Amino acid sequence: MILVFDVGNTNIVLGVYEDNKMITSWRLSTDKSKTADEYGMLLNELFRYEGLNMADAKAVVISSVVPTLMYSLQHAVNKYCRVSPLIVGPGIKTGIDIKYDNPKEVGADRIVNAVAAYKKYGGPVIIVDFGTATTFCAVNERAEYLGGAIAPGIIIASDALFQRAAKLPRVELVKPGAFVCKNTVSSMQAGIIYGYVGLVDYIVSNIKKEQKWDNAKVVATGGLSRLIAAESSTIDVVDGLLTLDGLNYIYQMNK
Repeated sequence: MILVFDVGNTNIVLGVYEDNKMITSWRLSTDKSKTADEYGMLLNELFRYEGLNMADAKAVVISSVVPTLMYSLQHAVNKYCRVSPLIVGPGIKTGIDIKYDNPKEVGADRIVNAVAAYKKYGGPVIIVDFGTATTFCAVNERAEYLGGAIAPGIIIASDALFQRAAKLPRVELVKPGAFVCKNTVSSMQAGIIYGYVGLVDYIVSNIKKEQKWDNAKVVATGGLSRLIAAESSTIDVVDGLLTLDGLNYIYQMNK
């Protein structure tokens, strides 16, 4: 049994794999104040709820973009799973050749997504990850990570609108059904949702044009991927397990 962690700025997503098949997954709020024991006991309760035993985890793989959380998380894994976690970072085999100016600047989550997307869909492939930030990553047919783009995430943009404009409320992120809306809430929803659809389609279309990729597969992942993909003309597939599958693939390459 393999336990994988995708640690993001907003959420921690965990998955348990057995024989390369996911058994279960969980999504937690990222909390930098939690101690190793608090995370350990939380993990223990999640395992027990699913009828699993933490002691059966023969390996743990962690991808993180939150350095301040790693001390507690690593110690929780050491103490409660009794294994040393494999941390995605420099020196880890990924099968991806990173062509960034400084490869160390690429977020671990973007590399993990690239590994999974290339493994599952081949190349060229464009990955759009709707997380705290909305990231775009391009991988060619030779498994070379070429780079991409980073935009503010949908929730960040929505919250900024609420916080900085005195008369605008916080709104639920749902499709309003119209572009010309007759109330403030629907107008904000239209601007946010359809605005991000336009952002995604424009960037993806121009990545394809720039790289001369007529046949590139476009894969979306992350919490709000289905909401945007439903309106997008460029997204081909939504894969909610992309990052977790990538962590499992990385374990198989490094075990």
